[in-house]
Amino acid sequence: MTHAPFDTLHAQLRAIHPARSVGHVTALGRDHVAVAGLDRVAALGDRVRIGDGLMGEILRLDGAGCTVMPEGPPEGVRLGLPVTHLGPATLAPHDGWLGRVIDPDGQPMDGRPLFPGPVARPLVSPPPPPAARRGLGPRLATGFAVFDTLLPIVRGQRIGLFAGSGVGKSRLIAALAQGMAADVVVIGLIGERGREVRDFLAETLGPEGLARSVVIAATSDRPALTRARVAWAMMTAAEHFRDRGRQVLLLADSITRFAEAQREVAAAAGDPFGPSGFPASMAQTVMALAERAGPGADGQGDITAVLSVLVAGSDMEGPVADVMRGVLDGHVLLDREIAERGRYPAIDLLRSVSRALPGAASAEELRLIGRARQLMGAYDRSEMMIRAGLYAPGSDPVTDAAVTVHAALDAFVGARAGDRIGDSFETLSGILETAEPGKGAAAARLRAVP
Repeated sequence: MTHAPFDTLHAQLRAIHPARSVGHVTALGRDHVAVAGLDRVAALGDRVRIGDGLMGEILRLDGAGCTVMPEGPPEGVRLGLPVTHLGPATLAPHDGWLGRVIDPDGQPMDGRPLFPGPVARPLVSPPPPPAARRGLGPRLATGFAVFDTLLPIVRGQRIGLFAGSGVGKSRLIAALAQGMAADVVVIGLIGERGREVRDFLAETLGPEGLARSVVIAATSDRPALTRARVAWAMMTAAEHFRDRGRQVLLLADSITRFAEAQREVAAAAGDPFGPSGFPASMAQTVMALAERAGPGADGQGDITAVLSVLVAGSDMEGPVADVMRGVLDGHVLLDREIAERGRYPAIDLLRSVSRALPGAASAEELRLIGRARQLMGAYDRSEMMIRAGLYAPGSDPVTDAAVTVHAALDAFVGARAGDRIGDSFETLSGILETAEPGKGAAAARLRAVP
């Protein structure tokens, strides 16, 4: 499905406004500008142009005028400078954006011309009506054995990727962009360092992953409003493809930086802060963003979302992590100790969960998943005794079985998937059979595990 040849031109012509409302600057601060003359036409969230080029967003309105947060240093702004009202923030996604890197305003970051789509969509919009949405879809192939079996991801699921810095989060996101089943991939890079964005695109994601992706990015040096707008823009782009019947994979790195950018905006607006160091509106803002992903209504596609969350020291009780766990359909924790011993992806299986289960697996598959978790849990509880040589074989049958298969199960969590999801379950079954006495054929299969 493609746009008509002149739809983009018609959209640009419709965007031309022969007249706009203009106010003027009445007061200045380091992070805000007071404007008079727009309070009768402006709304919260509308964008304005201060002087000749400095953009800003309206954060407060009262009888004296409006408070604007500029999207850059206010140097050069003076009292009486004209302020032009531009209207609500929008984005006009286009099917031709695949393979492109853009900023949250829809401008190219890769040096090539970029055409907007025919319809400008508001950045902040409601999700599909709950009663009209479909349920979660079938299990998706991901390219990783652990996600194809023990932590399944299904179509329309929203799952969180919780990790500290330097634990392999970006590498895993890029691998999912390359290998996970989807028609279109939308990637949001929120507040990343400029060098990391370049490395992610050229080395981690690669040309093959970029070819079916739209990457929306704002680096860490950009103003808080711009960084926060990446999250709204990536969701708007994903909704464009979803509404056209495409299956969309949405990857965000990271929601924590989105919340931190929103915190700066809230501080400029004078919002009250809670004991967690975030404004009281943080939870609602994050939940409103996440709720827009998920299954679509009849005639639409779905948005399957993997949203990363930075957690300091694997602390799952932080304010952003706590909110995200409550709104998502599962969470995956990447552990630094596992990464340091060289296993990738560094997934802590016992602290991770997919709420797609039990519906995403058959009875036999659920039995295998339950048995694998039982053995990994038994080894985890006794690991210190085992490593210290204090555990006596024969003391507990479950622990004995856990010791037998621990190395193979650990390798399985880090293994790439086969051509079919069933291949990964066959490998898992072979590993678990070695925990039972007299399974010579299964032992032979175990030696073939990658």
